[in-house]
Amino acid sequence: MNLAEARIRSAVTLLGLVVLLLAGVAWAWSAVSEPFPEREEAATCTSTEVDAGEKVYPDQITVSVLNAGTSEGLADRTMTDLVAAGLDEGELGNARGTDITNVEIWAGDVDSPAVKLVKSFLGKDAEIVQREASLPGINVVVGEEFLGVGEGREFAVAKEEATICSPPVEDLS
Repeated sequence: MNLAEARIRSAVTLLGLVVLLLAGVAWAWSAVSEPFPEREEAATCTSTEVDAGEKVYPDQITVSVLNAGTSEGLADRTMTDLVAAGLDEGELGNARGTDITNVEIWAGDVDSPAVKLVKSFLGKDAEIVQREASLPGINVVVGEEFLGVGEGREFAVAKEEATICSPPVEDLS
């Protein structure tokens, strides 16, 4: 092999390696600059059937809190206390324009064991109002005169069949 052939072979090999390098850089750039897949919005709660006589515990209940007062963070503080008491965290919101000074519980089924259990954490002055909830789960609406979350019952017993909004169970399979 003469010197000219060796130089041509080296140039072709070098050109091939440069093409491979550029292809690798292009592939890596497209992989790095590709947007992350959209995160699926997880359900806040799922409907769970409860039979008559069955016990309902705080960790089976999703609760959302709305602030009807003018104090900033009132709903957030209430949610923190309810979660510390064992209830599942739903969503936060505002209920400005309502005439609630203490605390109300908004629920479609006022006889639900979940409603009764949530009420036990809010005190005897908590009013239960039959009203479709605007947020997931049991809706607790707090006003300026709400004194805070207290120690509630350990469980409530369903007097009749009911449907409650429970935290979703993650499928680990």
